[in-house]
Amino acid sequence: MRALLIHPDRDFELRDKLPSQEQALVQDLQLEPLLDAMAGGDELVLRVSREVLLSSLRGDVETIHYRQEILTDCLASPGVVKAIYDLSWEATEAKKEAWHWGGGILSNYPASNLSGSVRLLEALSGILRKLRRIAEENAERFQSRGFSRLFTTLRDELNDDYLHELHEHLSRLRFGSGIPVSAWLGESNEGKDYVLHFRPERRWEWVRRLLGTGTPVFTVRIPDRDEAGARALSDLRDRGLKLVAKAVSQSADHVVGFFEMLRTELAFYVGCLTLHARMANLGIPAAFPKPMPPGERTLRGSGLCDLSLGIGMGKNPIPNELAADGRSICIITGANQGGKTSFLRGVGLAQLMMQAGLFVAASSYVAEVCTGILTHFRREEDVSMKSGKLDEELGRMSAIVDVLSRDALVLFNESFAATNEREGSEIAQQVVNALLEKRVKLLFVTHLYGFAHRLVQEQASECLFLRAERRENGERTFKLVEGEPLDTSYGEDVYRDVFAAEGKSRNSGDAAQTASVNDVPVAAAAPVR
Repeated sequence: MRALLIHPDRDFELRDKLPSQEQALVQDLQLEPLLDAMAGGDELVLRVSREVLLSSLRGDVETIHYRQEILTDCLASPGVVKAIYDLSWEATEAKKEAWHWGGGILSNYPASNLSGSVRLLEALSGILRKLRRIAEENAERFQSRGFSRLFTTLRDELNDDYLHELHEHLSRLRFGSGIPVSAWLGESNEGKDYVLHFRPERRWEWVRRLLGTGTPVFTVRIPDRDEAGARALSDLRDRGLKLVAKAVSQSADHVVGFFEMLRTELAFYVGCLTLHARMANLGIPAAFPKPMPPGERTLRGSGLCDLSLGIGMGKNPIPNELAADGRSICIITGANQGGKTSFLRGVGLAQLMMQAGLFVAASSYVAEVCTGILTHFRREEDVSMKSGKLDEELGRMSAIVDVLSRDALVLFNESFAATNEREGSEIAQQVVNALLEKRVKLLFVTHLYGFAHRLVQEQASECLFLRAERRENGERTFKLVEGEPLDTSYGEDVYRDVFAAEGKSRNSGDAAQTASVNDVPVAAAAPVR
């Protein structure tokens, strides 16, 4: 049996290590708060949730719909899902118990291996009965293809006849009446061709033996202190049990493997349930997105917010609207500390969650499925770097290009700002032109006015221009509105906020110096962030 709750046609696999681009995605989109909220302290849920999210970077519409159906069932019947998840853990604990009592540490000895495997299968058979009962009682409540197939398999494969036959076989494998083994004598009277026989229980066998009409029995008794004889007898028993011990052990491993896979795949949905409850408590909206085929250039959302930020703040962040259908690039400019990076992360998280089959932190979200999601965010200064900061940015850009494919999505955050305005704008322009030629989709937060203004002049029809809103008094609303880039990022607002209290105690000469700084256009100097 197979769970098939993550992929409709294959088992789910956990990787040991993430590629560097996926590690950057975790860092840039601040995935850790979201993953911790899904895990709720469960290490398996944490690992599986991270893997499902990141392995969906090359998602497809059919798999997304498949998972959304299953997740809808989970949200409708969370208690049933958690009960199945707990049963899968119970099976794992049963394996540990059997291993402790001889199923693992003494597995080189067929008799001990068989005894441990039988004990494990007896425990698992009880868990299988519970699992089948859950399937029978709840099958009509689950409508998704994944759960319907799983419950149908459980009811068909684990019927009463099968479970009764399993019980009978396990009872016989305890060999309460002895172990019937036959062998031939080979060269030097050495035993060969050991065969374990099935001996049916015959009623009144003791009467036939008492009357002398039973099967002749020749008995050899080994004295209590005859260690060599005991070892010889143990060797004969192990030779007879070797094949059946291997078969029973494989059967036990198969059943345990099913429960482990069921537990692993359910861990993702348990994490989704935990996250959904957390979002509800914080007042963050959750909606199932509508995925579109790659290449359709569809991207629009309502009430979109940065989920990781909301989890960290403990409340619903200020939402934003997005309408970028038919556009290949979105340029985001405007006031410093106006919510641009948060908006970029919100879109990246929504896209990633959609492609994994999750709900998103928005009232609605419709987007094409991308063939990859990559990030190129500004990094903090690293004193251990052997080359300049611009070289480091270009090196990361080169690594991104190596793995890019048509209809991928790249999120840029203040990239190529480690040099002067003119050089940074030229680099950004050439990178963007090359990516657009390869039909790569871009969202670009930038303070490079020359770069943004050139796009207005040359590629306005293909670009959506958003600007962080700033009121006349300098207040940030953390809303993004459509608007062409301005030649300032209002860095003086940030300067006043940071140094306002200190500035009051300064003398008039210091105030004059402050005024001169505020008069410098941001486009002509290094941007203030």
